[in-house]
Amino acid sequence: MKPGAVRTRQPSALFRHIEALQGERPWGALLDAGTGTNSIRWVTSIETGRWVAVSGAVGHAAQVRDAAEPVRRPQDRIIVGNWADPNLLAGERFDTVLADYLIGAVEGFAPYFQERMFARLHGLTAGRVYLVGLEPYVSGDPETEAGRIIREIGRYRDACLLLSGERPYREFPLEWVVERLETNGWRVIDVARFPIRYGERFVNSQIDMCLRRLEAMPDRVLAMALRDRGEAIRARALTADSRLDGLRHGFDYTIAAEPV
Repeated sequence: MKPGAVRTRQPSALFRHIEALQGERPWGALLDAGTGTNSIRWVTSIETGRWVAVSGAVGHAAQVRDAAEPVRRPQDRIIVGNWADPNLLAGERFDTVLADYLIGAVEGFAPYFQERMFARLHGLTAGRVYLVGLEPYVSGDPETEAGRIIREIGRYRDACLLLSGERPYREFPLEWVVERLETNGWRVIDVARFPIRYGERFVNSQIDMCLRRLEAMPDRVLAMALRDRGEAIRARALTADSRLDGLRHGFDYTIAAEPV
């Protein structure tokens, strides 16, 4: 699961909305363009002719393979590749394409490639693309206590990743994605927002992920200072989560589009 993606039951709501949009249309050949364990479990639960799941990391692909193995058919494939590679799936077309948090995740594998992804997916899509994204929450000035806490967690997480030599995911606003789709030959047919209530699982997963990175940081003084900072954020966030019955801030979104 991507950093920042643990929240209250939103993935199932998002996929239910996609199923409602699809209606009686056959899924046909489906591309899970930014696969993960959540998306592959959903993909294997619907009636496709075949599916191809693409991951940018070997370890991540292994997790997807383990999740899909009980129901994977001979025609289904899991591929490790980078979307910046023009030979990846060259010549193939898919009736349905799922881009589940793909635009944000691209930053970790092909930095600055996000705008080109819309044209890249256009050449692969014969029918419809369903794009899932997260409205960025590490910038701006939230008006609520919950929003300020979520922003602080996101900034702390990204700082720890950068100082550990990793590249944080980079989410993009809904309006930006819609505009780039339309300028790259897509007709947007549906947009939906899903408010997020972050909770204890999200808080602990983000802080714990950072602490694991800090264990290998050569500068132990800095690592210990960051560890203490993380635990202080955790304590404040969990207290607020209990008092506010969840940290409500921001939204996920889905976009359905078809190539013009």
